[in-house]
Amino acid sequence: MALDRIENLIDKYFEGETSISEENELKVYFSSTDVAQHLKQYQTIFGYFSQAKEQQFTQEIPLQTKKRNVVLWLSIAASVVVMLGVGTIMYFNNDKEEQFVACSPEDNPELALQQTEKALALVSEHLNTGIESVSYINEYEQSKNRIFKK
Repeated sequence: MALDRIENLIDKYFEGETSISEENELKVYFSSTDVAQHLKQYQTIFGYFSQAKEQQFTQEIPLQTKKRNVVLWLSIAASVVVMLGVGTIMYFNNDKEEQFVACSPEDNPELALQQTEKALALVSEHLNTGIESVSYINEYEQSKNRIFKK
């Protein structure tokens, strides 16, 4: 009769329907020396639980982590990269802006015409760059429409 009860308890255990007292009964049974031969395979499971209960964590946990220093250095590095990027853009844009000299058309009409042509060429260059970017967007839209047909 006890063997039938243990087999029923094992079935309930693997279905997750046992109570704590029933699990303790299984632990007691499998910790004894007279376990039925066909149930010996379950002895290691319940033996592990008793061993795991006795283990303790002895390693010290550090209170202050080094992540804070890493985040600090990453933020400093990101700031330096942004500053270098802004400085580079300002340096190269200042060269183009210095080519233009302020003058009025009454003083020197030819110089004013040349300056206007330079300004329009610069605007045209930036406008063409923007139009090229729009063509990439159009290609993306066409590819997207091929993949996701409405």
